[in-house]
Amino acid sequence: MKSSYELAMERLNKTAPATKLTAEQKKQLAELDATYAAKIAEREIFLNENRAAASARGDFEAVAQLEKQLASERKTFQAELEEKKQKVRQGN
Repeated sequence: MKSSYELAMERLNKTAPATKLTAEQKKQLAELDATYAAKIAEREIFLNENRAAASARGDFEAVAQLEKQLASERKTFQAELEEKKQKVRQGN
């Protein structure tokens, strides 16, 4: 008897079968991950330095704004990354 998980996976594979990635696609995906991880880290370092300076000044409004900016930029980078990864998966 199959578990509900196995049945769900069978249905999923019927509606959207998993695609096999080539070695080149895997390499491109890994490069994209590394590139965007570096971009995010760079922005985090920069904004954390600014946030620390604003905190030292006692400007808590600026600290909150910088935290919002960091979250927004991280979200933007993640969206760009997923879009580029999808293009690679589709072979474009």
